[in-house]
Amino acid sequence: MQPRVTIAMPAFNEERYIEACIASVKAQDYPAELIEILVADGRSTDRTRDILARLSAEDPRIQMIDNPERLQAAGLGLMVKAATGDVIVRMDVHCEYAPDYVRKCVETLEKTGADNVGGAQRARAKTVFQRALCAALQSPVGVGGAKYRSAEAEGFVDTVFLGAFRRKIFEIVGLWDPKAITNEDAELNQRILESGGRIYLSRDIVVHYYPRDSFKALATQYFKYGRGRARTLLKLGRFPTLRPMIPFFVVVGASAMLVLPPLWPLAPLAFATYALATGAEAVRVGRHAGVGAIPTVWGIFPVLHASHGAGFAAGLWQYLRDPDWPGEPERVPPRRANLRAV
Repeated sequence: MQPRVTIAMPAFNEERYIEACIASVKAQDYPAELIEILVADGRSTDRTRDILARLSAEDPRIQMIDNPERLQAAGLGLMVKAATGDVIVRMDVHCEYAPDYVRKCVETLEKTGADNVGGAQRARAKTVFQRALCAALQSPVGVGGAKYRSAEAEGFVDTVFLGAFRRKIFEIVGLWDPKAITNEDAELNQRILESGGRIYLSRDIVVHYYPRDSFKALATQYFKYGRGRARTLLKLGRFPTLRPMIPFFVVVGASAMLVLPPLWPLAPLAFATYALATGAEAVRVGRHAGVGAIPTVWGIFPVLHASHGAGFAAGLWQYLRDPDWPGEPERVPPRRANLRAV
């Protein structure tokens, strides 16, 4: 028998996107009577709440949950606590989901026995810059070889995009860290792995998103990512892999060569090697987006590395002085009744 599914969707000022996203959920080929749709709204100041109220009146499966903390992680925790589903499917308002997305998530949980499953983070482009960025994100130079960036990858991994969870895993490892501004999914997945749980990446689970559309927005995003990953490292004490540390090491090495006189003779060779390596990779991946995209791809690589590395350094400085995470994660209580196993 198929399990009941809770769609968990954080939102804030999403009047332009929320209705289309919920429509894509309602178009899923999973049985409608087995889906509830929860939206944790961070006290939007636009028309998001009015739209949700109307949609909820039209479809009782849709429920808005007030999220006074506004952070996605806090909202996700509120939705899990309110959920009636045996499977929690975490969704983002700005993504586009295949019609079989929910069904494939449930089938993959059943097939693999994993505690969390998801698909690749497939990027789509509307602008010239986004096309170049999509190319850069396909490169291991850009993302460090993260498997969840590859649409062809399949198997057990350290993290996935968004995720579909067995509800009972939140009884064991707890909810998302409610104070996490970024990296909340990777931090939760790390706790799942450390508890003995498993995470599975399936090429059959299809979701697309649109990446940032300017160098400035990209730099801001990756600075926040780096800061969040530093927080995760200090909180949990380690990473499943060294991949999140690589940009930090690059920034530290480059900074050392610029400020330490004994290292000055090495700087020209090191920077030339970096420029040649990233340039060659920009040609390799950028040509598929058009020859004109290659210079933009080349410029994207150092932005990714420098902003992430600098954010990581800033996060170490901030959270070593002022850690803000709880001593123990909040866990949801076990269900009283024995619900269907997934």
